[in-house]
Amino acid sequence: MLKLTYTENGFRMEHLTQSLEDWVRTRLILALRSATSLMVETTTASFLLPADLPYLEELEIVEDLENMEVVIAQTESDYVEVSLQGTWVTSDPESAEGIFVTAMRAIGEYFLYQLWTDAQNTISVLSD
Repeated sequence: MLKLTYTENGFRMEHLTQSLEDWVRTRLILALRSATSLMVETTTASFLLPADLPYLEELEIVEDLENMEVVIAQTESDYVEVSLQGTWVTSDPESAEGIFVTAMRAIGEYFLYQLWTDAQNTISVLSD
């Protein structure tokens, strides 16, 4: 499962071994016990990756072979937009902050997570 946490400063991606259903169940129990409202909605989420990442083309091949719920679209000349289908979880429906979780085949999750990690490492090196 991939977990994308969206905040006012950007987003962070994590690769979790927990199933989507178990993660949502735990989140719901936590909300109930803490008397916090929680909205859970099936939707899509998107993020950008640099278009010049090594192996980005392979993600498209894996996506075709695995029939993943991933859409890759060229946006600006330097980026591609990756859109995923999954579940949006937030305590404030009016906010753009929340957590998006999605489950797909292991190879796709791992490959997408590695691409995102490589992009973060590239950004980190460029800003140093």
